[in-house]
Amino acid sequence: MANVTFKGEKMTLLGTEQKVGNQAPDFTVLNNDLEPVSLHDYDGKVRILSVVPSIDTSVCSAQTRRFNEEAGDLANTVVLTISVDLPFAQKNWCAASGLDHVITLSDHKDLSFGKAYGVVMEELRLLARSVFVVNAAGEIVYVEYVSEGTNHPDYEKAIEAAKQA
Repeated sequence: MANVTFKGEKMTLLGTEQKVGNQAPDFTVLNNDLEPVSLHDYDGKVRILSVVPSIDTSVCSAQTRRFNEEAGDLANTVVLTISVDLPFAQKNWCAASGLDHVITLSDHKDLSFGKAYGVVMEELRLLARSVFVVNAAGEIVYVEYVSEGTNHPDYEKAIEAAKQA
């Protein structure tokens, strides 16, 4: 499993670690209207899975905003920001932020996404900061498990992987 810390403390990640070349596992999360959504709902598109511990913190907010800015220039690409925040909180954050290229999804109910991608921090019941890029055929073409949860991911590498997908 990936080695991840959060505020310097080692975290135990639950689930299956994903690697480039794997078929992206499906999952079920909730959208802001409490409707179930799966990875397959976006079949045929390149998918950037931007994973954050909590949307309402400075690094997570900045990460979501950065991918929102970049997504506007990417053809046939959708950015899914996934956290365990409640859908109501995500909806309020989105309304206040005015972002139009990012879809926020909640893994709070079942941790379906977190377990499928090996990002559930057992000690906190939050998702570890990470980025996955899935091509239109459903293959993972980029993986980053951010080693320290309060650090930013490598935006440039993720965006380049999405452009190449």
